[in-house]
Amino acid sequence: MKKSEATRHNILQKAFDLIYMHGYQTTSVDEIIATTQVTKGAFYYHFKTKDEMGLAIVNELMIPGFKKTFLDPFNRDENPLDTIYNLLHYLLMESTELKVEYGCPASNFTQEMAPWNVEFTKALNQLSSQWEKTIVNSIEKGKEKGYINQSVKGNEVAVFVLSGYWGVRNLGKVKNSKSVYITFLNAVKTYFLTLK
Repeated sequence: MKKSEATRHNILQKAFDLIYMHGYQTTSVDEIIATTQVTKGAFYYHFKTKDEMGLAIVNELMIPGFKKTFLDPFNRDENPLDTIYNLLHYLLMESTELKVEYGCPASNFTQEMAPWNVEFTKALNQLSSQWEKTIVNSIEKGKEKGYINQSVKGNEVAVFVLSGYWGVRNLGKVKNSKSVYITFLNAVKTYFLTLK
């Protein structure tokens, strides 16, 4: 990685960490510059505005990371219900990167930026659309292999999973407790039994 690429990546990673902890609106460019220890000129060499940097965070960090964490597991396992449950369990109970007190980075960005910036909305919609499509496709494959009842609608399962995950992340942030995660995971397990 060239020095300028490394600087850009460092800015994005440190800015992501600050925004995840404090929110996009309340994190200033000056705070990002101080944390990354780059000059103001170096920051503005890579990003003309804070919003340009924010979009770069979504497109260059979040989308590739999202693919690896949220989508790739569906390429490995046979039973999609096991894949979904194991993924949710990992994200909520095991991941060291996602903190209960800060919620879900994608959900946070969506809540803060979607009403104000159409480019953020498009980029963030790409994340949820990819996950939804991947879940729907996996449910259809699961039906073909006999893991899931033929009457199950993949889009209903996907909406349940996405809305449940993002909702419980927000609830966990408000309560600052993983106890709601355990309740949610138990509910998912019970719901999945009805799909077989």
